[in-house]
Amino acid sequence: MTKHGKNYNKASEGFDASQRFAVADAVKLALESSFAKFDETVDVAINLGVDPKYSDQMVRGAVPLPNGLGKTIRVIVFCKTDKEAEARDAGADECGGDDLVEKIKGGWMDFDSAIATPDMMAKVGQIGRMLGPRGLMPNAKTGTVTFNVGDAVREVKAGRVEFKVDKAGILHAPIGKKSFGAEKLCQNLTALLDAVNRLKPSTAKGTYLKAMAVATTMGPGVKVDTLTIRKFLEG
Repeated sequence: MTKHGKNYNKASEGFDASQRFAVADAVKLALESSFAKFDETVDVAINLGVDPKYSDQMVRGAVPLPNGLGKTIRVIVFCKTDKEAEARDAGADECGGDDLVEKIKGGWMDFDSAIATPDMMAKVGQIGRMLGPRGLMPNAKTGTVTFNVGDAVREVKAGRVEFKVDKAGILHAPIGKKSFGAEKLCQNLTALLDAVNRLKPSTAKGTYLKAMAVATTMGPGVKVDTLTIRKFLEG
């Protein structure tokens, strides 16, 4: 059984951990239960009614958050020379072709997101084992494999969150920083839930949004009453 510190236990005493709250109330309670001295990230975990072992039930995508993520995103772009100016003008921190691939092969991983043009994916595949486990492999489903590198870089820099359901059918995603306050976090959560709902597989049976919880980096998770999600999205 996981052991928690006294600050965590004290924060958990502020509410019934077994109770499920309306979406907005859960976000507020997660913020109120925060005790760390730094600006924590607020995360959401959603248990989806899908079986990821089937490719047609894999839920994966990306969505720009209206209020961003509250952090500086370092973006690299794998592209040929004719696209480098577009990438740099949009704010890419590093861009290149074979030289960038070789740099990463040498162990350089000082970035948070990677974008690639389709004609570079064969080269990028050579470092797939380095990028994949870190969630950095460009993918067309998340908009990071595209010839429109300028738009892609600007979107990522502005605060786009990528999400992917794990083997247990659970999707984890950040929705911003504690300092955003409840209103902005709820706006970001609305965008995320809208995107997840749009990606519901036609082959998924039964309840799609089975369970959900909101928590800060160090704080306790607050469970959400999934029956309140539709009303939340309707405003």
